[in-house]
Parts: sequence; structure tokens; C-alpha cells
Amino acid sequence: MSTKGGVTALTRRNYRLASDVDKPRSTGIVNEKLLSDYLHHVFPSTKQGPTVASLRKPLGFQDLGSHLEKLLAEGEAPEALRDPFAEGRLGPQPVVLDHTSGFEGLLFVDDDLLGVIGHSNFSSIRATTCVFKGKWAYEVLISSQGLMQIGWCTLSCRFNQEEGVGDTPDSYAYDGNRVRKWNVTTTNYGKSWAAGDIVSCLIDLDEGTITFCLNGQSLGTAFGGIKTGPGVAYFPAISLSFKESVAFNFGSRPLRYPADGYLPLQDPPTADLLKAHRLLGCIKNVLSTSIDAQDEKLLEKDSAAWRLHGEPTVLIALAHIFNHFAPLMCKVYLVEDVLMNFLLGILEGGGSVDEHPLIQQLLDLFWLLMEDHEVNECLKQLMMSLLRAYRFSPIIPDLGFQIHYLRLTTAILRHEKSRKYLLNNVTFDVLRSVVFFYIKTPLRVKEAGLEELIPTTWWPTHFDKEGKDEREPKDESSDERLRRRAYERGCQRLKKRIEVVEDLQVQILKLLLNNKDKTTGEASRYIFLNKFRKFLQENASNRGQHPTALCPPEYMVCFLHRLITAVRSSWDEGSRKFPSSLSSEDAYVPPQLFYNGKVDYFDLQRLGGLLSHLKKTLKDDLASKANIVIDPAEIQAASMDDLDEDEESGAAQRPFGAAAMGGALARPSWLSSPTLGRANRFLSTAAVSLMTPRRPLSQPEKVKVRTLAVEQRTEEDIEGSHGNDGLLLGRPQEEPDQPIADKSLLEIVDGIVMMYNLSVHQQLGKMVVVADEVHEYAVALKDTEEKIARCPARRADILEELHKSQKVFAEKLNHLSRRLAWINATIYSKEKMLDVYWLLCVCIRTIEHADNTASLFAFTPEFYLNVAMNAYSALKNYFSPANSMDELPGYEETLTQLAAILAKHFADPRIVGTDIKDSLMQALASYVCYPQSLRAVERIPEEQRVAMMRNLLAPYEQRPWAQTNWILVRLWRGCGFGYRYTRLPHLLKTKPEDANLPSLQRDLSIASFQKPCPSLLLQRHMAELLSLDKDMAASFLNSVLNQLNWAFSEFIGMIQEIQQAAERPERNFVDTRQLKVCATCFDLSVSLLRVLEMTVSLVPEIFLDWTRPSAELLLRRLAQLLNQVLNRVTAEKNLFDRVVNLRLPGLESVDHYPILVAVTGILVRVLVDGDAQGTSRAASVLLSDPCFQLHSIQHLLGEPGDSSGSSAACRPAAAAPLAPAAAGSSSERKHFSLHAYADYISLEEKQKVEDMLEFLTEESKQAAASTAPTSEEDLCPICYAHSISAVFRPCSHKSCKACINQHLMNNKDCFFCKATITGVEDYSKPPPS
Repeated sequence: MSTKGGVTALTRRNYRLASDVDKPRSTGIVNEKLLSDYLHHVFPSTKQGPTVASLRKPLGFQDLGSHLEKLLAEGEAPEALRDPFAEGRLGPQPVVLDHTSGFEGLLFVDDDLLGVIGHSNFSSIRATTCVFKGKWAYEVLISSQGLMQIGWCTLSCRFNQEEGVGDTPDSYAYDGNRVRKWNVTTTNYGKSWAAGDIVSCLIDLDEGTITFCLNGQSLGTAFGGIKTGPGVAYFPAISLSFKESVAFNFGSRPLRYPADGYLPLQDPPTADLLKAHRLLGCIKNVLSTSIDAQDEKLLEKDSAAWRLHGEPTVLIALAHIFNHFAPLMCKVYLVEDVLMNFLLGILEGGGSVDEHPLIQQLLDLFWLLMEDHEVNECLKQLMMSLLRAYRFSPIIPDLGFQIHYLRLTTAILRHEKSRKYLLNNVTFDVLRSVVFFYIKTPLRVKEAGLEELIPTTWWPTHFDKEGKDEREPKDESSDERLRRRAYERGCQRLKKRIEVVEDLQVQILKLLLNNKDKTTGEASRYIFLNKFRKFLQENASNRGQHPTALCPPEYMVCFLHRLITAVRSSWDEGSRKFPSSLSSEDAYVPPQLFYNGKVDYFDLQRLGGLLSHLKKTLKDDLASKANIVIDPAEIQAASMDDLDEDEESGAAQRPFGAAAMGGALARPSWLSSPTLGRANRFLSTAAVSLMTPRRPLSQPEKVKVRTLAVEQRTEEDIEGSHGNDGLLLGRPQEEPDQPIADKSLLEIVDGIVMMYNLSVHQQLGKMVVVADEVHEYAVALKDTEEKIARCPARRADILEELHKSQKVFAEKLNHLSRRLAWINATIYSKEKMLDVYWLLCVCIRTIEHADNTASLFAFTPEFYLNVAMNAYSALKNYFSPANSMDELPGYEETLTQLAAILAKHFADPRIVGTDIKDSLMQALASYVCYPQSLRAVERIPEEQRVAMMRNLLAPYEQRPWAQTNWILVRLWRGCGFGYRYTRLPHLLKTKPEDANLPSLQRDLSIASFQKPCPSLLLQRHMAELLSLDKDMAASFLNSVLNQLNWAFSEFIGMIQEIQQAAERPERNFVDTRQLKVCATCFDLSVSLLRVLEMTVSLVPEIFLDWTRPSAELLLRRLAQLLNQVLNRVTAEKNLFDRVVNLRLPGLESVDHYPILVAVTGILVRVLVDGDAQGTSRAASVLLSDPCFQLHSIQHLLGEPGDSSGSSAACRPAAAAPLAPAAAGSSSERKHFSLHAYADYISLEEKQKVEDMLEFLTEESKQAAASTAPTSEEDLCPICYAHSISAVFRPCSHKSCKACINQHLMNNKDCFFCKATITGVEDYSKPPPS
């Protein structure tokens, strides 16, 4: 102790009193006897027996140093007796992975040489130490549950990209992915492992056996009689496939599941361990003892009530302890075994963390008595140990392990100085604290105790005719009802236990979001915000390039939900203090964040394109609307950025290994490896070939113009002060001038939206597979039970097999239903649904506010629109039907708001990205498939509805027209001829999962099975637009007819190739992609025909009123295409029939019914439902088409017809049929007939077809009688189907009106001389002279 200015101070390394020499018999604190008793009590000797206090040698501070050193030396083994090389083991200590020569393939290895990630097909690596005698063990922490083989190998084993550990004679491995053991051959062994499990690898070289354990449970002896003897030694080794990752524990940390009689490969630090435990015992004595100076005696007290009051005697005693204790607490083994267990013991009594202030006092003590670098390293190792313990703890029914470690984490983070250090240096830089917010899903429900929590299982047993679950079956039996309710009670019990863990996780985040703790520097929230943005940047910038660098999406899902809860709590806490600000229910992100440069979006795409481009093109708008002036130098620098993109892309195409070897890559997986150090070692056996780049490997630093780097931002930069708006700089006039919330919270909400877009939505979709499996097995079980009921008693063999299948299905359902309960509680619960719904509302409000800024809307990041669409999709497809969307607050209004966004922006010229345009179109297509969302579209303002329909009716050229057409079809479905089906009739015989209809868009497959819900309101808008705008109507229908011609021609060409392949004698396979394209072309043809049916039904005058421009031409083109389709599909034994009868997988949707009823609907409308003049014109045009064949119409009703007479009678002599009729007897196969579809076609519709056939038969007879022979000279030289009726000016060439009118729609040059046509006049042949 030294004295400065009259104040007593402690030095860090010598706590001996400075005045001890001058005053040997006085302590200056308490009397000598009481001090001696206190020090003997705190530092008891282990050698001395119980002695009378009066006989003890007095102990003072002057002797305490030597006394403590003697105390720590007691029981320590003499230096000469220490054997650094235990018998039976060869190799250096510590034991690590051999990154110099003991590997094969491409691997990432962590800095500590214990974590490894595979980066090639099948990489292998071994340890640096081998064993040849005795019993040894090591542990492997499984970070990913993919293909890996873990075990032992000898030095003679040679591995490659195909063969790894267990594939050679002297190597042995366990593979929990395939549940097998490997030693050249393979057999079943063990259990399946999952991420978060620990595999123990045990080798007994005395008995010659190898055993594996999973989470401490032995899987049995895997191998016996292994090779031993001179020259044989075994190394720990692993082979793993691409992106799989593990971490080894050879003994650098305490083994989680030590096995009796087996030693870890690395010796534990026994001497340091003994010292640490003794010093900890001394600390406990200090905590439990108080000095009563008045009565001169020592008092026992509860250590939980100990406080650091600054008593000199206590402080000096602790200072002597920490002089030895502090260096020990920098070692991971001692932190995990001594300190962590001690702190956990403090919290074992239960109660809230607030009820255990001792941990806060101890952390104060650490910061007071330890060097900064010591306490920093201690806290870092402590948090890493807690993370490993949390992540790799087994799931038990009460989640006790997880709760235990989270409570201690919370207690540590409650300490302000420790929290800020961890935030600044550990939680996001090294530790990646998102692990603490993850609740892993148990793969083995029995070990997780789910059988105890959910003793009764249940699954759906009632299905409709299409295989869908009936949500509320009316005929549910009492037993089924009891089972379901018991299962629901079990699910609730599980959910309550999981909520305890989730509440602790939210508490941790609330501590990190604290913005009031400014006594020790910058508030925690601002440190967290900057680290959070950097975390998002890493995950956004590495997508697609280095997938191993991404945070696993299952962690992101849990992190997102906890962060939403914590942010909303902080937001509402602030709104209560400032009533004028918004509540979290009305949260949104102001548009100025997108263009003022205060928030970095890491070059993510904006709606209007690249940010550099927007700054150049919209700089005047920024100045006038937001008072933001762009520095010309910044624009120039941004342009230099754009010019560098080519060089960047060239570098990206170089071999990946070269970039990695050059050190350009950061740690490839911050999370996959549980050691959580930075992996800067990239191992490659092909390194020589990768190290010859033409240019330097390290990329030059690009010029990036940012207002301020993320790490450098302070509270003032974010929140603003003294007139500075901080993050909200540049408020546009359209934005209301009112406080929203703390600006830091706005940026965190912005980050949450980005995080959902990065990987959360994708993961929500993946987890639905468990519910799908339950459905599939439930259907299979019900089917099996029905077969058992039908099976005759005499077939005992079949009955036995059916009972076996029934048992297997039931066991699988028991397992899956319990897993599903866990997933529903952690991912798809009502609370999680409300989080996603809140996120949807945030995005909608943000887009609406950004849209109000006119041209500045282009600065909005694309992911806001993506999240709005995906969040709605998740609510509809992933959370339902377990949770009803109708119960969400304000759901109908939200649907309408989203409908308005989709309707307005799918054709918004401010949006330039093709991907986001496609997504908007696809979302709108899905939106109109469901009655509830379609009604929302009808609720948007009429002006927006009409504008939407106008955009949908724009010509189909040069834009993604297939989805537009799909939208129009959905608006019509339910009104067309025979168009009321949910699934095609021929597909009802198959299971729903076997039907791939439609192949138009995979993402719309769910919507395609929805019941028809036509929109008469939108149909009316369409009719009004087409009727009033004649030019738009003509161009729209011309484009529809062009696309129909293309789609059907492509379809016919493809089925010809398929038929030719099927007829070859050799065995061959048709490319599945070709089948998908073929089915897509068919589906497109059907949908285009339905749009034509809708148009001719709503606005028949477009075709039949020949006073309108192009009406006659459109009708002729329509007749030509309809005749071609009918001829191709209805001809006897034609190509279409043969391909349909093949029933190839992928072509399920290709059938007679959908295309023939679509054509019939058009014909009925123009030939039966119209007025007399219209039907007469339609019949005339149809009959005059050279492709018309009456038997094609007769085919619709199953009548064979006369293919020889009817077509020839109404055809000009010079015309050649495009599709000749097939010969042969019609009795050889069953005819298609509309009469066979009584459930789909009404009697009225059938009668109309019969009337149409009668009408056409009569008209064709009259046309045949009145047709005069035409000479070849008078026929159109283009089509040879019609007489010459038009002459071109000025060149005077001639053709029929149909050919020239169709030609002039796309080209103004003459057919023959290429002169520009200025006019077309009627032509009539002059009478012969």
C-alpha cells in the first residue's frame, strides 16, 4: 500500500504494506490478534490439523504473501516427478489439429486449431498427437448435422476427395448422419446426431476396442480387435463434406462427458487447477466472514449479502488473493471449471437474477483488483464458455441447462462496465451472441423428454376428397376429441417452458438496448446498434459468395423474434414518456434514412437502381425536396466505384482458393465452428495450382463515400442534438413533423426488416416440412387402416404386412407430432405470428411514406417490398391453419393496404429491377387467388383499380406477360365455360402431391388449388377499358393472339420430340426440364385461351363490331388459331392423343379437357350467345378459314363426324389443310366427350354446344352450296386462302385484307418490294372485257 496526497492506494502487483518495515507490529486497520484470526480463517492451511487459536503463529499482512505461497504449494507435485509425456502417448502439448501436413482437401481451420470447416467434397484432417497404449478419449462438438466420419486413423492411412476416415483398413469412424460405422465396410450403428450434440470418441488400446458416445450415452462397442502393437499408433481424425463443421476438445477444456478410466489426450492443468480451487476457497471465506471490530470477533454471514464497502482489511486480503488468482483466470480450462461453476452455484437457489447481487459485487471486484487485460480475457473466456455450454447442452423436459446458463449470462450483462466491454469486443466480434437467442429443436424426442411433457399424441384423421385436412371435422369421435385436447394441453405445457427461456433471452437484449447507462462512456444501445449493422453487413455481403460466412438461418429466426420483442418494449417505454410520439403499433421507418447517407445499406439494391446512379440523376430532387446537396466529388467517387465493378467481377471468377490463400477472406464461418475464434488458416492440398494469379491477390481498397463509418458513429451522430436531426436529416415536406421514436430504435427496426429478408423467411418455409410429413404419414396411416378393414380374413399374410405398416406409421407419427409441437411453440406460435404481422405492417407504412416522396421513392431499398410480400406469404402459408389470420388485429385493413401497394407498384416506372418487378407481379397473381385477399383488391380506391387493370391490359411484348395473363385468368375463373373446377378432372384420381399443376409458376402452385373466386368488379373495369380505348384493345388482343400462336406452336414441337423419343427402340429418357417446359407451354396456351374467352364474353364488339378498327382482322386471327388448336387436339390417333396416353411425369396437366373447353367457351360465345349479325359474321369467318373442319366440333360431343366431306365442302380448291385428318375407325378408342363431365359442365352449357354444332352444320352446307370456284390467279399470293381484296399504295402490289392488316400491325414495308406502304385501298377484280 502506498500513500499519495494522504489517500491510501493499492498497487497492482505488490500488495505488501509500504510501512511494514517501520511498524512491524501494527496493522493500522484492526488489532493484531483480530487480524491474525481473520487471516488464518480466510487462508487456512491444509496441513495443519485443528489447533487452538492461541497456539497458532500470529499472521499479519507482512507475512501473508509468504504464507499464501506456501499454502498454494501444498500438495503440488515436485518438478522432477512431473512427466510431460504420459505413457502411451506421443506428440506435442497442447494437442491441436495438424494444419501443416496432416490433412487432405480444402479446409478452414480456426486460430486455436481446434475448429474445422470442410470446403471441398470430402476433406480430412488429423490431430498432432497419437496414442499407442492405454485408454484415451476426446470430444467432438457437432455444429452441423451433415455428412461426417469421426474417429481414429494411423499414420499410414491415405485419404482423398472420395475416401476418408473409416474408408481405409486402419481407420475407424462413426457417421451419425447416416447412422453407420465405417472400417472399409459399413454397418448400422448408433443414433443420428444433430447440431448441438457432443460425440465422445473412446479408444482402449489394451483391449483393442473403439467406442463412441453421444451426449454421454454409450452407443456400444463399435469395433473390437483393432490392430495394435509396435509401430501402430492412432490419431484422432475426421472427414467432412462441404460446409460441415465441428470443434474438437482434446482436453484444453474440461470434457463435458468424461468416461471412467479414459484420459483426455491433453493433460489438464492439475497444478493450476489446485491453486485456483484453493484461491476460490479463500474468496468464499472472505465473502462469508465479517469483522466485528467492537466485540473483536469474527462473524459468519450469508455470502449472498456481501458488499464491497471498501474495508481496508478485506480489500488487502482480497488483493493478495487476486495477485495469484487473476493470472489463472486468463486460462480457458480454469475459467470453465472453476469460475463458471462458482458463479453458476450462486444462482442455483432460484429466484430472479436481481435477487443475486453478489455477481455484480464480484465483477466490481474483478475490475478493481485485476489488470485490464486480465479482466478482459477472463470475461471473454467466461462468455465463450457459457456460449459453448448453452449451445451444446442436451434438451431436457424443463430446459434446465439452457435456463441455468442464460441466467448467468444475464447476471454478467447486468454489470455495466462488463456489458460494454463485451459489447465492444466480444459479443459480435468474437462470440456472436445470437447463439444465446437460439433454442435448438430436438431431433430425438425421447431423450428431450417430450414423451413426458406430451404423453398423448394426435394428428389429423379427417381429409376431404382432395386430401386436405378438415379443420373442424363434424364427425370427430369422443375419443379423438379427448386425444386432441390432451395433445393441446401437452403443447401448452411445452410452450410455457419454452417461454421461460425466451423471456430470459429478451432480458439479455433489453440490457443491450439500454440507452441510459452513460456513466462509463457511450450507452450500450449505440454500441449494440453499430455492431448489429456490421453483423448485417457481413451476412448481406457474403450471400452467394461465401455461404459458410453466413449466420445460420435457424439462429436468425430466433434472434429476430427476441429482438422485435425487446425493441417494441423499449419503443413503448419511450412513447409513454413522450405521448406525442408514436407507439410501436404504428412504427415505420422514415424515408429520409434511405437517401441522407446516415445509414449504410452495403450496396444493396434500391428500387430505382444503384445508389450512385440515383445520386447523379436525382440530385436536383434531393436538393429541392430534402435540402440535401450532393458533393460533386462524391458523385465522381461513386462513378469510380461503378467503373471498378468489372475488375471486381473478374477477381470473383478467379479460383476461390487463391483469394483465400491471399488472406483476402475474413473468417469463413463465425458460427459453424464452436471454438468461435477467427479462422484465418485456409488449408488446401491443391495450393500450388491456386497460387499463380496474374494480379496481386489483395484487392485495392475501393473508394467508398460514406457520411461516417459504422464503427465511428456516436450517440450524437445517431440521435442528433441542437438542431441536428441525426439519422432523420433531410425530412421531405410530405413527411409529418412529429417525433416517431428514438432514432436508434428506427435504425434497429430497419435492420430487423433487412434480417428477415436475408434468411428468416427462407427458414420459416423450410420448417413447414415437418407439418407436411405429419400430413403425409397421417394420410398413409388412414389408407392402411382402410385396407385392413377391407382385407379378407383368409389373407393372413397380407393382413400381417398391413399391421406392420400400421405400426411403423403410428410410431413415426408419434415422433413427428411431438417434434411438431416443439416447432409450433418455438417458430409458429401465435406470438411469433404477431411478430411477423407487425413486421408486415411496418413495411407497409414505410412504403406508403416513401411513396409520398414522389421521385425519392426510388431510394427505398428493394428488401422493404420483398419483406412485405414474403411476410404476408408466411402468414398465409406457414402459420395457418394452426393460427387463424382473421384473428390478427386490423387484418382486413392491412390486406387492403398491401393490395394497394401491389396494384400500384407492379408497373411503377420508378422501380427498375427486373427481379423485384417479377416478385410484385407474382405476389399480385397469388393475391387474386384467394377470396379474402381478392376482396381486399376490390376495396382499394376505384382510381387505383382502374389503373391496375390498364397496366394489366398493356401489350404483352417486351415484359413478363405470363404472370399478367395468370392474373387475368384468375379474375375470370369461375365464369368461363366449364371453368369452375379446383383441380382438373383427370387429376382427381391422383394424390394432390403427385399433381404438378400448374407448371406456370411453382410459387403459385398452392394458389392454383384454391376454389374459383372471380371478380365481377374488376371484370367490369376491364370491359370498360377495352370498350372505350379501341387502340389499347386492338394492341392487347393482337399481343395475346401472338403469344397464343407461339405457345401452342412450341408445345406441338415439343410433344413431337417427346413422341419421337418414346418410339425409339433403345431405352432412353426424356429430359425432365424439357417436360416441364412442354407442360408450361400447354398451361400458357390454356390460360391465353381463357383470357380470349373472357374478352369475347365481356366485350364481344371488339371482334364482332366491324366498324371498330382491326375487328375483322382480330376475328379472322382468332378463328385461325381456334381451328388449328381444334385440329391438333381432336384428330383421331393424333400426336396429342399419343403423348397424353403416355402419362409422363411432369406432363400431368396436359389433357383434352382444359384446352377443349377453353376453345368451346370462345366458340359458344361468338356463335350462340351473340346477336344475329355477330353470330353470322363469326360463322362466316370461321367457315371461310381453310383449316376449319366440322368433325373437330363434332368431336366435342363424342360424335365421330365425317372428316372427308365436311372440310372439303367448305374449302377453296387450292387450299391445303395444315393438319390433315387421321384415318382409321373411331371405334378403336374411346372418344373425348363433354357428356362425360357432368360434374363440370352444366346442362345449359351442353345444350349450347349442341346448338352451336347444329348451327355450324347448317351454315357449312349453305357455304358449300354457294361457294363459286376461284381461279388460282385471283387468290392472295401470301395465304392462298382468300381472294385478293386490297391494293397497296404507292407500289400497287396486292393481297387479301387479312394478310395486309395483320402485317401492318408490326411492319410498314411491302411484302414484295419493301417500299413503305402509305395506304391500302379496296380492290375488286374488273369484269372480263
